[in-house]
Amino acid sequence: MTKGDIYTKEIFKRILEEGCMDKNPRPHYEDGTPAHTLSVNHGMCTYDLTKGETPLITLRPIAIKSSIGELLWIYQQQSNNLDVLKNKYNVSWWDEWDIGNRTIGSCYGHTVNRYHSMEKLLEGMKNDPDGRRHIISLWQEDEFNEKHGLKPCAFLTMWNVRHGKDGIDYLDMCLTQRSSDFATAGCINQVQYLVFQLMVARHLGLTPGRFTWFYDNIQIYDRHITQVKEMLQRESVPCNPKFVLNSEKTNFFDFEPDDVKIEDYPRKLIKEKNPQLSFELGI
Repeated sequence: MTKGDIYTKEIFKRILEEGCMDKNPRPHYEDGTPAHTLSVNHGMCTYDLTKGETPLITLRPIAIKSSIGELLWIYQQQSNNLDVLKNKYNVSWWDEWDIGNRTIGSCYGHTVNRYHSMEKLLEGMKNDPDGRRHIISLWQEDEFNEKHGLKPCAFLTMWNVRHGKDGIDYLDMCLTQRSSDFATAGCINQVQYLVFQLMVARHLGLTPGRFTWFYDNIQIYDRHITQVKEMLQRESVPCNPKFVLNSEKTNFFDFEPDDVKIEDYPRKLIKEKNPQLSFELGI
């Protein structure tokens, strides 16, 4: 059982046992029905990458390549253009938030580009590795005065270099997420940012250390409860997944989704044993 499987079942159980149902939800389903959620507040998941711990789950198939493409669209392409996301990375799940010009407006990649967030992070960590101000924040109030499709959910990363007693310099990173649609995207968001950490560590010549995910509100939609109960009944597929980056790539801005491989992750067996589930989207 992966650590991701362990955390996923713990979180699902907590939501079903302790969760509160919202009364006036913003999202709605495609048929116009309010998309209510059952949620709990505050928690964290942490992974020691040096020990092979991973948020990957085996309880259902995960669209890993697409999720990496979305991450690169935000932080590498620094784009809010939905055609770039679809044509370059074959991802269309943001289309519901099109503001009318094939963009999601002033948020996500637009923010990264506007504030030169990636360049500042990489240069700052290179020049001052012991600094404690290496932060990328997508939560920019000025942006919200402009038209945007959705306020960022995974919005804050904080980066620290740790000089290990073993003589190795590690890159630790934590992600703060204000809201997580956990059944559909909880694993995906964690995988995205773990890969992000691996790429930045490679760029800086550091060893990936600890990855920690802080969540504020974590929820499942009312039309996902049956699927969540199904996942709780499923047995994990034994494996020990490991992310491996293309050894020839050392620059963050050169990585492509195909440069990320996963060893010891039997996707075919996972699909056979724990087939994909359908989750209606709250938009």
